[in-house]
Amino acid sequence: MNLPKSEEQLMQILWQKEKAFMKDITEAYPEPKPKATTIATLLKRLLTKGAIGFTQFGNVREYHPIWNKEEYFSSHFNGLIKNFFNDSIPQFASFFTSNENMTEEQLKELKSIVDQQIKARKK
Repeated sequence: MNLPKSEEQLMQILWQKEKAFMKDITEAYPEPKPKATTIATLLKRLLTKGAIGFTQFGNVREYHPIWNKEEYFSSHFNGLIKNFFNDSIPQFASFFTSNENMTEEQLKELKSIVDQQIKARKK
């Protein structure tokens, strides 16, 4: 379940809107907006992959996501850890937390989240 950036961008729009007609999708894109034919091609690809569905209203389709955003992100994230960090979450955490852009406050917040998860799993 890994999409190219162009398809992922369209999925982000559908996840945000939950349901959308072609006009709504086009309006949601930032400038420069892709051509309608490009969006139609992306929609067709996502339909073929089973990522989205639609409801027909006459000759107009209202599209909606089938893939769950959290499940997609989790799958994508796990693939990233597997491919770039030898399937090691501690190695990923070490890389992530050594990022120079993280403030001490962000590190403390992260530690708090991890501590809460440890407590929850002990119950």
